[in-house]
Formats: sequence, structure tokens, C-alpha cells
Amino acid sequence: MSQDDIKRLERKFRKSIIDTSSRLGMDTALVEKDALREIIQYLRDDEKLVYDFLRELTCVDYLHREPRFEMVYVLYSMSRKKQVVIKVALTEDDPTVDSLHDLYGCANWGEREVWDMYGVRFKGHPDMRRILMYEEFEGHPLRKDYVKQESQPRVELRGPERDSVEEFRTFHQGRDVTGSRQA
Repeated sequence: MSQDDIKRLERKFRKSIIDTSSRLGMDTALVEKDALREIIQYLRDDEKLVYDFLRELTCVDYLHREPRFEMVYVLYSMSRKKQVVIKVALTEDDPTVDSLHDLYGCANWGEREVWDMYGVRFKGHPDMRRILMYEEFEGHPLRKDYVKQESQPRVELRGPERDSVEEFRTFHQGRDVTGSRQA
């Protein structure tokens, strides 16, 4: 467990740590939004901590709570085999946080996914566009207030529509079930 790492973090960033907890092996720190980048970089670069792998980044939507959103970063130290969770609370009015794409390369796509599904913006991200939904899609489908039955704008097909039945006939024309040519 990494309770010692959380205590070390509390000593170094006394004013930026809102809360800490340790439950079922999950050592967690809730941090100020403005200090996130500095704290993550410290966890990665400190020679005694070496959290060199961003295992997960995601968002949680607490619809009827303020602040509504919580960004969750799960960091792992490969050499020490320890894990720590860093959380940042974001308000509904300003769901924005610093991008970590340059600290951990894998954050690039994870941040795009969180933007696409929850609408959280990442300051400094080099390519903030949808990754799972099409560009014309309106809204963010994993938000708890997203209306599932709402219609989406129709988009023009970018290429000719495929006819899989016709493709099958063309490919298998003149062949029996075994794949041999019939006379």
C-alpha cells in the first residue's frame, strides 16, 4: 500500500490536499484543481515515489452534488508495485482541468474520451475532438442528465453506403457451400 506516499504528499502539498483516505488498498488524495499538474508531476518524477504509469483516467458524474464532476487518476509505480489514486473535483459551470498528455502519453486518448463522454475540457490538450462519437453529435452521453431518447442531427455519409448482401453475392458467386466452384 502507499499510505506513506500519501503522507509524503500531504507534507509537501499541505495547502493543495483537500482530503485523503485509505480503504481496501486504495490510497486516495482529493486535490485542488490548480495543483493537479504539479502534484502528478511530483509523483512521477520524485526518485522515492516513481509513479511512472498512468493506469487509468476517468470521470465520475454526481448529478445532484456540487461539485458535480470528479476526475480520477490512477497512478502506478512499476518498480515499487504501488498504486495511488488522485481525484479532482470539478464544478458543472467550469468542468475544466489541465491536460496531462505531455506527462503521460496515454493521457491523450483518455482525455479525449472523457471530453467526448462527459464534456470535461482539458487545458493545453493538442487535439481536443471527439473520439467515440461522430463530430456532429450533440451533448455528452455519459452525463447522468443526458436524454437518451433525444434525436441527433443526421449527417451526410462520407462515402457510398455498403451493401453487404450484394458484396456477399459478388464474392461467393458461383461457389457452393464448401467453397468449390460449381460448373
